[in-house]
Amino acid sequence: MRHEAQNRSPKVAGPYDDGVTGDSKKQASRPTVQDVAREAGVSPSTVSRALHTRGYASREVRERVQAVAQRLGYVPNHMARNLRSRTSTAIGVLISDLRNPFYADLAAGVEEVLRAEGHQMILVNDNGDPDEEMHAAETLLAMQVAGVIVTPVAAGCSKMLQDNGIHVVCADRRLGRTGSDAVLSDNKAGAQELTQHLIDLGHERIGLLIDETKWSTGAGRLSGFRAAHEIAGIDLDDDLIVYTSFDADAARQSTRELLNDHHVTAIMAANNVLAQGALAEIKHRRLRIPHKISLAAYDDVPWMSLVQPGITTVDQHTVDIGRSAAQLLLARIRDELPARHRTIRVAPRLIVRGSTGSPPRN
Repeated sequence: MRHEAQNRSPKVAGPYDDGVTGDSKKQASRPTVQDVAREAGVSPSTVSRALHTRGYASREVRERVQAVAQRLGYVPNHMARNLRSRTSTAIGVLISDLRNPFYADLAAGVEEVLRAEGHQMILVNDNGDPDEEMHAAETLLAMQVAGVIVTPVAAGCSKMLQDNGIHVVCADRRLGRTGSDAVLSDNKAGAQELTQHLIDLGHERIGLLIDETKWSTGAGRLSGFRAAHEIAGIDLDDDLIVYTSFDADAARQSTRELLNDHHVTAIMAANNVLAQGALAEIKHRRLRIPHKISLAAYDDVPWMSLVQPGITTVDQHTVDIGRSAAQLLLARIRDELPARHRTIRVAPRLIVRGSTGSPPRN
């Protein structure tokens, strides 16, 4: 016996179909663009124009359609629309650690610009893992995003996306010569100014906690630390440069070893996570800040102004980095820039608080 079901062709989504077919559509009872059009007394194409930022619809029609859509609970299926038009308003944002206030502020700056321009942000946390970063990049590629903003962990991610025609902007750091646009903090200048502040207070034995130098962030901060010593004519003891992991507990252990093995009058942490570990060890030893030891850190985050004394730091204007990255990516997508990649550097700002003072006299 022949079953008619075997002869049915699979349903192909029409130009205004929401991408839900057959029984699943009945189960979901999800309002369609046709439902909105019928209730609003307009065509499905007018609904599409009225609900999206692109395309003309009069103010009266736009407001009527939006009101009907809200009443029916209609939500546009952006993914289906992207597949039909082969264009996308979705932008991927790949960051390393959403728990870190720095990355949260960066994402907030990106989202602010994208929302104002009618784009959606797809935020992915890759945990600073190269494999997770590549997997996330492949997922974003499959979703046909228009572009990606990434705080890169490995160079392969940006290259893979670019090789597949996706515009990429590196934010905060850049690895090697990827040929992609970038928005970076001037890490060397910021670290040099912070180190110079400590030297001006009279410190000559400054310990540096740093987690990496392969990325432009760490390399720049180490370079600025060295440059300040050289300009001041102070011989830098390389034993005071302590390499540790991007982890507060590891930084605390490294601070413990630094204080056990060397005489230092100040400690400078290359980022907020390392500063957290250094502060924990200093407090554990009951060393008064800044009377017994000064503490300074790169990358201002909220807790640094809440502790007593507040931590002297460098403000990277992180939200501005996110805004600039989004603006640069959208300009690239719109073909408003020359082909040569562009690098924007955001000037940091020194914030002096109570954690830094003159070295102890004894």
